[in-house]
Amino acid sequence: MSVSDFCMPALGADMETGKIVEWRVQPGSRVKPGDVVAVVETHKGAIDVEIFLDGVIEDLVPLDQQLPVGALLAHVRGEGVAP
Repeated sequence: MSVSDFCMPALGADMETGKIVEWRVQPGSRVKPGDVVAVVETHKGAIDVEIFLDGVIEDLVPLDQQLPVGALLAHVRGEGVAP
């Protein structure tokens, strides 16, 4: 396995940007598909964001930055990949 990008998802058809207002994981946390890892604020409100990757979270973006859909939020290191 390798290192994968976890990017800002489109949480609605008209969403262009979002802001991470809470991380529910820390660097080094193990995640699996379906885990809620963040809360993103959009113009429609705060939404829990699930991850669909399996591995260890690295390099979280800071809170409270307005980011476009598709922007890198974190890296996820796969099983057996050295940090």
